[in-house]
Amino acid sequence: MIDAPEIIPDTDPRPREAATTLPVYGQLPFVPETAAGCDIITSDGRRILDLYGGHAVAALGYGHPRLTQAISAQSAKLVFQSNAVALDIRARAAEKLLGIAPDDMSRVFFVNSGAEANENALRMACVVTRRKKVLAITQGFHGRTAAAGAVTWNSDKWYGFPYKPFDVDFIPRDDCQAAIDMIDQDVAAVIVEPVQGVAGAYNLSSEFLAELRNSTRHHGALLIADEVQSGIGRCGHYFAIQAHGITPDIITSAKALGGGIPCGAVLCTEDITPHFGSGALGTTFGGGPVAAAAICAVIDTIEAEGLLANVREREAQIRDQCVTGPVQKIQGMGLLLGLVCDRPASEVRNALLQQDILTGTSADPHVLRILAPLVLEAAHIDHLAHALELMAPRTN
Repeated sequence: MIDAPEIIPDTDPRPREAATTLPVYGQLPFVPETAAGCDIITSDGRRILDLYGGHAVAALGYGHPRLTQAISAQSAKLVFQSNAVALDIRARAAEKLLGIAPDDMSRVFFVNSGAEANENALRMACVVTRRKKVLAITQGFHGRTAAAGAVTWNSDKWYGFPYKPFDVDFIPRDDCQAAIDMIDQDVAAVIVEPVQGVAGAYNLSSEFLAELRNSTRHHGALLIADEVQSGIGRCGHYFAIQAHGITPDIITSAKALGGGIPCGAVLCTEDITPHFGSGALGTTFGGGPVAAAAICAVIDTIEAEGLLANVREREAQIRDQCVTGPVQKIQGMGLLLGLVCDRPASEVRNALLQQDILTGTSADPHVLRILAPLVLEAAHIDHLAHALELMAPRTN
């Protein structure tokens, strides 16, 4: 938080939220009033460049006409019906999502969030393999529900449940020999983020991911790619795992998937399908018509506007211009980037916010995260680079 004193008007929602909601979030010192493109306009008239995208959700930025029109049109036509009936818009969303996924992905189960997607993926792995152990990767984050939290690194400090739903162990990231040694006939699944988002946009090596694929296949375990933060174009590919030429058994997706409408999805191969019939999985709101319309609009817009290429171009520009001031190096992929700083990232975030640029911190105290909308422009990066240049590097 920025320590500068501020005048809070009577209509400010912050004290009202503090009085009525659980105090579990650290909040930044501004109140969004509206937003357009990559900019947030605050209640006191500031225009803030949003390079954090609401935790990587705002894939198309704010007010994109394709998305808003799709949501509006579907809301006027049919706001909701459950999975007890088939919907054309749900079928279209599934077809479009499978169309951008690795070729072996053939089925979709729609849910409401990334945690719910991972929860179901882990359950599916236990059902398919009938095994009781799951491996995750050190520093990984997969959600805060029972199973997703169980495979999240260092979750014991907040987990809260009396027991974990299965045995859990963690493979040291990028340690191929450890993967070979730890993946065996007792393992139901390995869950992995190809780019570890909360950890500071740490991109795992192709060699390590390939070993996870080889070892899981050899021992009959499933490989789950958690693409909740890295997927839907954020890494310059529809899914980050595609950059490595690897097809997992299950992919989970959320965040950018609906461009701001809550939704998630579990994608799987045809081999998994026979294990799940009527009643085996369920959700009330997953695959609702408004969410499905948003999914279609996001995928159509990424394709129509060439946003995968734009992400790759903006990544190259950030790497070229933004190793300056407090930034020592850059890690990650696409617009899921970690700026490794010479001081606590929170200090850099606060200084940038004073220049009307919003970024994010991470579990690594020296890594600043960039999760910008896929429609980011070159001028936005010029603005970021200039702001970073104003912060003199620290010397030991």
